[in-house]
Amino acid sequence: MIKDIKGLHHITSMASDAQQNNRFFTDTLGLRRVKKTVNFDEPSVYHLYYGDEKGTPGTVMTYFPFPNMMPGRPGVGEVGETQFSVPKGSLSFWSERFAAQGVGGVEADTVFGANRLRFIGPDGDGFALVETADDTRPAWVGEGISEEVAIRGFTGARFNLHDTAATEELLRFMGYARTEADGNVTRFIIPGGNGADRIDLAALPNTPFARQGAGSVHHIAFAVETREKQLEVRKALMDTGYQVTPVIDRDYFWAIYFRTPGGILFEIATNEPGFDRDEDTAHLGEALKLPSRYESFRAQIEASLVPIAA
Repeated sequence: MIKDIKGLHHITSMASDAQQNNRFFTDTLGLRRVKKTVNFDEPSVYHLYYGDEKGTPGTVMTYFPFPNMMPGRPGVGEVGETQFSVPKGSLSFWSERFAAQGVGGVEADTVFGANRLRFIGPDGDGFALVETADDTRPAWVGEGISEEVAIRGFTGARFNLHDTAATEELLRFMGYARTEADGNVTRFIIPGGNGADRIDLAALPNTPFARQGAGSVHHIAFAVETREKQLEVRKALMDTGYQVTPVIDRDYFWAIYFRTPGGILFEIATNEPGFDRDEDTAHLGEALKLPSRYESFRAQIEASLVPIAA
């Protein structure tokens, strides 16, 4: 069993409009944009990162905003819901804020004893704010959002699957423990994790497969501390029969990827070197940062990108 994964690192989704996406996460949700760069495989498209002050692993939502991308179709074989932690008693604030800003799909519920507020993003993304009593992670505050109600980071995510058995086995191998079940949803938690350490598996045997598009999660990344630990995890996964990519340098972390039995793309990302490797913490996310191989094409790349307001 792998013992070096402590929870989520980041979740990466797709969007249809960069400015709309930036406004929603910074203005509506009050997260900090911690990096403005490009898709390393398609540099004509932004890669935007939102999180806490430093982009701490377990807090970072990232997006590839492909202009005018067709909407995704929800279904199985995908991350169906991304869950954020907020303080106890804060949901009334968020309900009023969402109503004032026209956020769609707002619905209160209770899952595994926790009060939640479900909502959808600009492209139909599935989200939930989850009241958490003991989350001591510091929040990024601003945009009329105080420390008492601000998002702390992820609690975790829900996977929608035809059958959960193979993914349950994989999660156990990755260090997750099954804790409880409620109807067709089973929860897994990493003991002593980083706060973003819960995965819910929803068994939906009669639901059609998802089609990726705007509003879909592209991949979900799990955190390890160092490159050395990452190599150990890679070997363990390959020894178990998973087809894992070589290590890829993403400038702010090192990444490996593999496809799960349920069809979801997993990434294992390092906590090092972090988002402050090329920007001072006070100015994270302000300038367009490019991988070194694209720096000589900066003028062309900047001309192809729609400017994003700060």
